[in-house]
Formats: sequence, C-alpha cells, structure tokens
Amino acid sequence: MRQLIIVLAVSLMLLSACKNISDEKQQLNNVITTDITNFWNAYDQIIKTQDSVLQYKYLDSLYFKKGTVGLEGIRQVRNYTAKDYIDAINSYPKFWNSIRKNTVEATNIGTQLQDGIEKLKTIYPQLQPAKIYFCIGAFRTPGTIIDSLVLIGSELAMADTNTITSEFPESLAHLKTYFSTNPFKNLVFLNVHEFVHTQQRQSVYNLLSSAIYEGVAEFVTVKALNQPSPNPQIEFGKKNAKRIREVFEAEMFYVANFGKWLNSNDTNEFGMRDLGYYVGYQICENYYKQADDKQAAIKTMIELDYENESEIEEFIKKSDYFSMPLEELEQNFESKRPTVIGIEQFENKSQNVNPKIKAITIRFSEALDGYRTSVDLGELGRDAFPKGTLNGRKWEKDNRSWTIPVELEPNKTYQIFITNNFRTPDNRPLKPYLIEFKTRNR
Repeated sequence: MRQLIIVLAVSLMLLSACKNISDEKQQLNNVITTDITNFWNAYDQIIKTQDSVLQYKYLDSLYFKKGTVGLEGIRQVRNYTAKDYIDAINSYPKFWNSIRKNTVEATNIGTQLQDGIEKLKTIYPQLQPAKIYFCIGAFRTPGTIIDSLVLIGSELAMADTNTITSEFPESLAHLKTYFSTNPFKNLVFLNVHEFVHTQQRQSVYNLLSSAIYEGVAEFVTVKALNQPSPNPQIEFGKKNAKRIREVFEAEMFYVANFGKWLNSNDTNEFGMRDLGYYVGYQICENYYKQADDKQAAIKTMIELDYENESEIEEFIKKSDYFSMPLEELEQNFESKRPTVIGIEQFENKSQNVNPKIKAITIRFSEALDGYRTSVDLGELGRDAFPKGTLNGRKWEKDNRSWTIPVELEPNKTYQIFITNNFRTPDNRPLKPYLIEFKTRNR
C-alpha cells in the first residue's frame, strides 16, 4: 500500500510538472490568427460591390467589430483608417490574390514560433509571456508591439518573392526590395525580434536610443536562433561600416533626422533604408564580444533603461563603436550648427526699440535651406509675442536672412523664440535663439 501511494505521488508530481511545462509554453506562445480569417471574409464581400457605402459597412462589421485587441493595437500604432483599407483593397487586387495563400498559413506556424521563443528563453531565462496577433494592415509595418502584444502586419510579413507588386505606386516601391528577401520564410525571426521588444523598456525619442533599441532586438534574435539576420541592412552595414559610422556620428544629434535611418523612405547617400538597425546591431555585437559573461550581456541589453543617460553612455562606451566619446561627438555637432548672428533693426535685448517698426529681419551665420522655419512663444507666453507675424514672412535671396512682419505697442516687452526647425540644405539644425526686447514709450 505504501509503495502504491509513493507511485501515485510520483505520478502526480510528473503530471504536475508536465502540466506546468505545457502551461508555460502555451503562455509564452499564445498565437491569435482570427483577424486574418475575418479580414478575408470582409474582403470577399467588399470586392463584390462598387458601392462604397457597402464596402465600408462590410469592413466595419466583418473585420473591425470582430477584431481582436491586436487589430485594435496595430490600427492605433500605425494610424490605420477605414479609408486606408478600402483604398488598398480596391487599388491592388493582384497583390491581395497573391498574398492570400500565405496569410492563411498563419494558423499552422504556431509550433515554429514556439520553438523560436523557447530558444529565446534559453539565452534570456527572465523572458515574460506575450501574445502574438496576426493581423492584416495597410502597408505600414510588418511587425510592431504595443505593451506586451506582438502585432504582425501579415500583408507584409507573410509576403515572398511570388507576391505581386506591379500595381504599387512609387510610395510603396521599397516593398519590392523587402519582398525579395522572402519575409514569409523569415517569419520566426520577425516574431522573435518583436517578442524581444515586449521585454524591453520603452525607448526615448532620439536617434541613438532608437537605433540601440532596434539593434538589441535584432542582435538578440540572431543569438537566440543561431542564424544570420535576414534583413539586408545588417549585411550592407558590415560592408560599408566605416562610412555609415561617419555619417551616423555626424547626424545622430539631429532632432528630426529619423527618416534617413529608421522606418522611413527618406533618401540617404547609401540607397538603403533603416540603417539605424545596423548601427544598433553593431553596437550590441561589440558589447557582446567584450563581455566575459555572455548571458549577462544579453540581459543587460534587453533591460537597458533608455531614460538613464549614464547607463546608456556606459553601454556605448563598452561597445567601443564610435570613433570618439559621445561628449566630443556632440561638441563637434554643436560647433557645426548655424546660428543667429543678429537682428537688422536693433540689437537683441534692447530696451529702447521703436514701436513703429513693422518688420524684424533675422540674420544667420550661413545660408539656410530657404523653406523650413518655425517660431514659438518665449517663457513670457502669448501676451509677449508680437501680433501680425503670420502673413508676409519672407527669405532674402541668399537665404541668410529671414523677415517677419510685426505690430508693436509702446512700452511693452516682447519675445520671439527662433526654433531649431530652421535648417541648412544638408539638414543641420539652427541653434535655437530667443529674441527679447522692449519698446520705448512712443
């Protein structure tokens, strides 16, 4: 009897252990694909009619209202509207027919995704669960996250070399290159990459942090799956490493230069988009190589606090990627920025400005691009901002001066904040400048 009790106890323990493993796997890889089914149900009804009212009705009732939180999330993150979907469906029928077969395979790839996530857990045991949602979007992302949700844009992520792109306009031309990399065959890599993002702290809004954030996900996925990155930016970056570093060092402090490096089709000298992924990847690879404890290095990467400047600076220092310390690179950047060198009608800070002045002309240290401008309120607020500044603003022919009309009152203090949205032709931002003056009594 005692032996029977022991056998039963051991059996229960084994069953419990198996259940815990099964529950853990299920928790780690909860793949939801119902949005794909719902999309095609809506699609089949939409293409049967030319009545736009009915098309929107079918999209809403059969796709949006039946959608998961994943669909809601991807629409929110990428600002997808109903019009985006209807326009895409009506404009690219050959594309949709060519992608359909691949997307319905989403229900069959759960095991592959689970294997990938289990490999990730091997190198990062602290891995927290996240759900994966396969959705259909409108060409703005193959994959992204919101909180602990992985959101797959299946119309991009599940494309391959057979996907038809002949209907695409120039604005979607980059997708031809992306599809040539067979993203459908690299679906596990994409999912693990996005899964890593669900474990990271939120990045702050600057180019360097964003590049590291993406580079961490890319590098950790490479190590977890023990395969090279399928994304062409990494191989291209390796082949052009020196020049890419030079340009990135010069541009990483620009406040609005994301488009040349991340998630945009803005042109750059390399003819390759998203090279910020490579920069971040290389920083992580360098950091990993110097680390004695490789698993600890992976943990450090994933858990980086992007709001902690000293932590990020230490990480970058150990990576030894840049040609000089960040502080020196920033000083070089500041030394090359254009500046305001004066005001034509009076000296800045003057306390005796003629209130009859009808315009203020600002002079710059070098020619700017002649179209990007921006002025804002100073700390004294709207009451201290001159009236009449909207109509009649103009550049001088050499683009070294810019004039704004003003209506001034006697005995009043004014402020005009000249922002860094003024740029040179090569995109260097102006050093911000506060114009402050007081008018005399009459």
